[in-house]
Amino acid sequence: MNPLSWVMITLSIILSTCLISSTTHWLMTWVCLEINTLAMTPIISKPNHPRATEAATKYFLTQTMASTTLLFATTANAMSTSNWEMHTLSEPTTTTIITTALLMKMAAAPFHFWLPEVSQGTTTLTTLIILTWQKIAPLMIMLVIHDKTNITLTLMSAILSVTIGGLGGLNQTQLRKLMAFSSIAHTGWILATLTMAPNISIITFIIYTMTTTPVFLSINLATAATFKDIGTMWTSSPYLMMILS
Repeated sequence: MNPLSWVMITLSIILSTCLISSTTHWLMTWVCLEINTLAMTPIISKPNHPRATEAATKYFLTQTMASTTLLFATTANAMSTSNWEMHTLSEPTTTTIITTALLMKMAAAPFHFWLPEVSQGTTTLTTLIILTWQKIAPLMIMLVIHDKTNITLTLMSAILSVTIGGLGGLNQTQLRKLMAFSSIAHTGWILATLTMAPNISIITFIIYTMTTTPVFLSINLATAATFKDIGTMWTSSPYLMMILS
């Protein structure tokens, strides 16, 4: 991939996320989510390997399904309220569908099925982007409509995410899959705080990002993929092992 393409893809991901953080119009939000998905897909499939292509396909299909569900719900809401603004959510059914779509985009349980497989199929740094930066857009939308969302559904998803994320990582030997389940568990805590204290959820996400990034950078520098690789890091990279510890 040539440098110009990389610049365009990177700018698309950054600008689409920033626009979502600053808009309150549902149609504009949907367009930005689609741009974000289309820009992220070639990054996931960059390694010339069938598993990377499979991961990109799973990511694209899941995100497209969530975006289509979101567009359907917001269109139905606009037809009933004659307004595309986010604060006009009123119908319980529409609110539930929108919440479900956003939970799927965040890989919150029970819509987490795609995240471990996508994380395992791509590179370490790409997984870091998926687990951190790509959660900003749906989280910002949830923050804007937090007083309109289905609280019961959000709390149930939070409890399931913490449980599945914790239990799912117990028997994992693959580091990227383990970090994916860790992300699911942390997403549960973010959702739990979102329903009660939205400002705390932002702090939770920032702390999660600050602790996850050094781990991924260390794993990438050591080219470790499994726990077995970490076991030999004491002799080859003692300083990286100290950071991971």
